[in-house]
Amino acid sequence: MNYFKRLRDLAIAVMLLVVPFFFLGANLKDPSKQNAVDRALLKVASPLQWVAHEAAEATSSVLEEYVYLVEVGRDNDTLRRENARLRSELRGLRFEADENRRMRQLLGLRPELPPDSIAAEIIAQGATTNFRFSTVYVDRGPRDRVEVGMPVVSSEGLVGYVRRVRASGYSDVMLVVDPKSAVDIVVRRTGARGMLRGTNASDRYASQIHFLDREDEVRVGDEVYTSGLGRRFPAGILVGHVTKVRRGDSGLFQDAEVTPSVDFQDLREVFVLTRGSRVPSDLSDGEGRE
Repeated sequence: MNYFKRLRDLAIAVMLLVVPFFFLGANLKDPSKQNAVDRALLKVASPLQWVAHEAAEATSSVLEEYVYLVEVGRDNDTLRRENARLRSELRGLRFEADENRRMRQLLGLRPELPPDSIAAEIIAQGATTNFRFSTVYVDRGPRDRVEVGMPVVSSEGLVGYVRRVRASGYSDVMLVVDPKSAVDIVVRRTGARGMLRGTNASDRYASQIHFLDREDEVRVGDEVYTSGLGRRFPAGILVGHVTKVRRGDSGLFQDAEVTPSVDFQDLREVFVLTRGSRVPSDLSDGEGRE
């Protein structure tokens, strides 16, 4: 049995090796010289060649598609990483652009300020429950000659005044929108005067002009500046713009709402004005040096 099995396997191997030569010879012969055997082999081989060709084409197409998808996936991963890197760089560049813009504004304001003004950076904001705050903390203290009552300004206008000087090297600044803040102001267009105090509004930063003479002409859009009267703020510092005017049917005065010129949410750098500043006489609520 083993002998016949070996003989069978040998015969199959010989056929597999020899038969293709017959098919190849028939394909290579000149058609005019083909005999009946050659034509029969070609007739049998034609469908087999078609099946083999189609199978090879399908396999090649699948392999090419697979390789293409693998390369596309790699390219997508590379593009995603590159996109994330560029987004991170863009955020950094935007931050630096904002810093440069603020510094240019401060440098443009610097020649207009008294020589003894002190540049300071805001390091913290006062606690609040409505996302608005009326106190900020700056990185200047007694060693920098900062004293209670000194006015604080930015490139956009009046910020407030120094409420407390800390021995640890920083100071509290009360913003002009605090209800306890009081600023003697003048309406630039008409010269009307009044007292500005913060409204403590829960939905916006705003102040209100009190004791504004009823006969004074004040309208929305008027610019409001410090008057220079009193002992706290020098004259000519922009405070804000009138956004609402209320005049009752009776009484001696009218009220006007003022939106500050300073964007307190975006405030980063300020100047403390030292020349001519005096400690206000109404600091009686525990404010002062620590």
